[in-house]
Amino acid sequence: MAIAPPAETTSDVLTAHDDHINAPGLQGFVLALFFIFGGITSLNDVIIPKLKDLFTLNYGQAMLVQTAFFAAYAIIGIPGAALVKRVGYMRGASYGLLMMMAGCLLFIPASSNASFILFLLALFVLASGVTIVQVVTNPLISLLGPARTAPSRLTFAQAFNSVGTTVFPYVGAILMLGTLAHEKASDLTGAALDAYRSAATTAVVHSYLGLAIALAVVAAVVYANRNRLKGEHHDHGSVLKSFDLLLQPRFGFGALCIFLYVGAEVAVGSMTVNYMRQPHVLGLDEQSAGKLLPFYWGGMLAGRLIGSAVMRVIDPGKVLAVMAVGALAMIAITTQSTGGIAAASMLAIGLMNSIMFPTIFTLASEGLGDRAADGSGVLCVAIVGGAIVPPLTGTVADVSGSLEIALLVPALCYVIIAAFGFFARRRAVPAQMRPFS
Repeated sequence: MAIAPPAETTSDVLTAHDDHINAPGLQGFVLALFFIFGGITSLNDVIIPKLKDLFTLNYGQAMLVQTAFFAAYAIIGIPGAALVKRVGYMRGASYGLLMMMAGCLLFIPASSNASFILFLLALFVLASGVTIVQVVTNPLISLLGPARTAPSRLTFAQAFNSVGTTVFPYVGAILMLGTLAHEKASDLTGAALDAYRSAATTAVVHSYLGLAIALAVVAAVVYANRNRLKGEHHDHGSVLKSFDLLLQPRFGFGALCIFLYVGAEVAVGSMTVNYMRQPHVLGLDEQSAGKLLPFYWGGMLAGRLIGSAVMRVIDPGKVLAVMAVGALAMIAITTQSTGGIAAASMLAIGLMNSIMFPTIFTLASEGLGDRAADGSGVLCVAIVGGAIVPPLTGTVADVSGSLEIALLVPALCYVIIAAFGFFARRRAVPAQMRPFS
């Protein structure tokens, strides 16, 4: 994910008015937001191998890209929700888009100074804007239509998110990984190295500059429609009281699995390009390997469409357990094989990932009653797993000298997720949790 973070996490502290709002055209804007932030998040999988080469980083250092990005969910999530409660959905979305634009523009000084730290700062600012936009999108898409059809609208919006995660890596691979493909920073020194970095980062800058322009246009359109939502209502209670829900075993286990799932999804996606470049797998150049990323994210898109139908007739907990075991099987196959089989099984992990986040979210939240929105806020913070598990996976790759051994880290995540699916196969008993006093 790169994971594209899912819509269900964004309703954490916002309560929509019971009556839907008839605002033609706004649904299109919201769907565009899902597409944009899903695609931008998945670009991390493209930029990681680029920065790894440019700054001659090891795997652990390169995975700091994901740490900088996903740390924003833990740091900005709650302040972002407070901002949206204060200024409203549309203004909040426009502010988030402007912050995303600022993050894209920070790639310019990062490139000019050839500074990895500045690249990380740019990614953090970009992700902070993504976080604020996600705080808006789920409740806003729920407002724009009757309550009885809200689930179908949210599912449709998630599909747009998946389309973004499928399209952006392919385009990004062409734009960012195609330049100077036959040279490596590790083979250069002095002025030649400086010239190489300058030329290579230019492609990255141009890509994010184009995104900045697009984000400015979208932000202007959203802000121009800032008064379209009438009768907007928010619950102004403190979101910090939500964390007592972790004392409930089912919810606490589910929150842990959200943490582990996002971490595993992002770690596998981040390793894919470098994995495909290995001589015993496909031995591809960066750009060709990057063009395979849409198969990883496209598997998630297909799996969501299929899984939504399957879970109407089969218990979601059982489906979750089976898919987690399937992910383990794909990891076992890819680590014990070579060539096309290793490549295909690595990409197939995306298909196995497809239903995991929404299913874990639903099972964890079951039985929370009127505290379901509080639980959603905590699960949003748990997305910070994307900032922790990938660097751990990269460190294991560095120490062991093997990407195959590093896959044991996400494998352990899937073991725990499978256990949660088995644990949560029984319906939850509604429980009232006493909030902090």
